Amino acid sequence: MVNTDARPTAGANLTALRGHNAALVLDLLRTAGESGISRLELAERTGLTPQAVSKITARLRGEGLVVEAGRRASTGGKPRTVLRLVAGAGHAVGLHLDRDELRAVLTDLAGTVVAARRSPLDLGAGADAVLTATAREVDTLLDDGTGGRSALGVGVAVPGPLDHTDGVLHRVTGFPQWDGFPLRDALAERLGLPVVVDKDTNAAALGLALDTDGERSFAYLHLGTGLGAGLVLGGALYRGARTGAGEFGHQVIQLDGPRCDCGSRGCIEALCLAAVADGGESGLDEAARVLGEGAGNLVSLLDIDAVLLGGRAVSAAEERFVRGVAGVLEARARRGGGGPAIPVRAAPGGATLVVEGAAQLILAPLFGRGNAAYPSAGAAGS
Repeated sequence: MVNTDARPTAGANLTALRGHNAALVLDLLRTAGESGISRLELAERTGLTPQAVSKITARLRGEGLVVEAGRRASTGGKPRTVLRLVAGAGHAVGLHLDRDELRAVLTDLAGTVVAARRSPLDLGAGADAVLTATAREVDTLLDDGTGGRSALGVGVAVPGPLDHTDGVLHRVTGFPQWDGFPLRDALAERLGLPVVVDKDTNAAALGLALDTDGERSFAYLHLGTGLGAGLVLGGALYRGARTGAGEFGHQVIQLDGPRCDCGSRGCIEALCLAAVADGGESGLDEAARVLGEGAGNLVSLLDIDAVLLGGRAVSAAEERFVRGVAGVLEARARRGGGGPAIPVRAAPGGATLVVEGAAQLILAPLFGRGNAAYPSAGAAGS
């Protein structure tokens, strides 16, 4: 945990610092769960003074985000009052707009799913049809029959490439009509809620990073209707200066290979999807081998700690993909003499990993888990 009692760097304003300190406290309350945490423990783990923690927790209690959860025996002096997060005090919507399917979830502040929806979607049907279908699913999620739930905002995960900062889509592979579309602002206007847009792989990687304690750097490879990567480096989600990081599927590994929808030949995405489409054990083995070669390139370039696999194609043959990718990395490690291969495993979360990660696009900054690459959510109607 960063010691926030240190002086802020030049240019940091007091309001932002107060928000940062509150986020640190909220995050510790979130991870403490129902058992809660005392003010003294909060001070010790954040580096804040007990007085600062008392002020922050008093404000959070006044906002309904924190309540007392009993007392805990002390090693000396009077028993300590324990505080816990009121997870139901706020909600976030997560959306996963895939090429052929829409998933939607409503989570509480702890990230627990309290409602979920799934419906067919044709990403090629045009912006108006997609926005209408999306707004309908969000309205249904928020309608609990008692006047409706409120939401802090909507996190949207979509296939890349895109501009995360402005919420504008680029040339989505297979759907060039979306190039330049301002999805964030258009959806915020429809919903009347703040919206954050990111790549599906980044949303998944963010959710994984929040639940990963040991591995500080890893690649999440998502093979579904397309192929992409989410990168977590040094504990932070890495998007690149223009949100271009993770366009993993369009690295060329076969110069005379089949034509990809992006216009190039021999892209890993085209080779993997073709092998999966061929079906049978041999096709899946070939897809895993190709995916492993791409993963090996990432490992060599970035020296990451682990490779996590996900997406519907992987889920349908999880053990085969993990074994195949791991086999390639192990062979490369033996040839390179650089020690044992890094671990390869299926990402937890299954089919809902991306959509739950999309909700974290809204929640993570609240708990100080965002970084400089996170913009403010687009204002409704902006």
